[in-house]
Amino acid sequence: MAAVPFLIDAHLDLATNAVHLNRDLRLPVQEIRARERELGQTDYPDRGNGTVAFPELRRGGIGLVWGTLIARYAARGTAAPANLALPGWQSPEQAYAAARGQLVWYREMERVGELTPITTRAQLDAHTARYRGRGKQEDLPIGYVLALEGADSIVTLHHLHAYYAEGLRSIGPAHFGPGRYGAGTQSDGSGLTAAGRELLREMNQLGILLDLTHLTDRGFLEALKVYHGPVLASHQNCRALVPGERQFSDAQLRAVIARGGVVGGALDAWMLEPGYRRGGASPRELGITLERIVDHYDHVCQLAGTADHIGIGSDLDGLFGIEQTPYDLDTIADLARLPELLRRRGYAAEDVDKVLYGNFARLLGEALPA
Repeated sequence: MAAVPFLIDAHLDLATNAVHLNRDLRLPVQEIRARERELGQTDYPDRGNGTVAFPELRRGGIGLVWGTLIARYAARGTAAPANLALPGWQSPEQAYAAARGQLVWYREMERVGELTPITTRAQLDAHTARYRGRGKQEDLPIGYVLALEGADSIVTLHHLHAYYAEGLRSIGPAHFGPGRYGAGTQSDGSGLTAAGRELLREMNQLGILLDLTHLTDRGFLEALKVYHGPVLASHQNCRALVPGERQFSDAQLRAVIARGGVVGGALDAWMLEPGYRRGGASPRELGITLERIVDHYDHVCQLAGTADHIGIGSDLDGLFGIEQTPYDLDTIADLARLPELLRRRGYAAEDVDKVLYGNFARLLGEALPA
């Protein structure tokens, strides 16, 4: 059987969708949508609009992902941004318990053969080789790198070591709003906390990847001073194309490039269209297509002078669905169209492979233990 494309997606909130939104990701996307519409669910804007499930991941050739755990802590007297649907637990211990529940879901998906953990270089190499050589009808487990989006559920450094022993290999210290370890998107612009600096020093010792996504500009600079290992920005676009703190400036992108890092281009319309307003004009009305993400890829490549520092970090179903994605994308399987879009932009075959999987595979190979 002919081989099909192999893609790596550096940011998918699989457990949030399965545990928090109660989606059985073993079902096709269309079935998940139909069930939510039948139930009349309206608690989140993306109900009935989801894009991610295991059948579509396989159909699109997405064989390796960063799979996140998300559990925020909302300290008394602080509030999450108004548009955040996950406001936060009232204690770090509760956040830890919520994250553990998500981790149990990943373990169950391992047990039934849907997922396989990637925690070492040997596992990475074997999985990549197997997935790239698969046939179209072969349903292999999807590899996942366990990641924390927001570190609030790390109650103590003992918990960090326990997480690492259970396979955690990537941490983004902040998410939205103020956090225990650092300020995040739509925060007050402050940086890392003292605990955040201590966390990064311990991540250095363990060899855990630092995900710079969601850090404030100040926190970004502080993090690069404290942390000396491999870095990524798992779902991050370019401020030069879409103004706003959620995107990285050219100076920040150059700093990631200088450290040998990789930026994962995200598919949230908010990060693709200047001035986009949730609930306003639709992606179709605004002409937002998958070509927009290639614009961001190109921008990073121009800054770097190579195609060595960009990849896919779709963030699909990160509490948004087709109501807030490029209108020519129906499910995550449509990422399989990226090779053709890249070729039409003049990317050579070698560079297309770097964007699809090579750059993130290289970064993982440098970061994971043997």
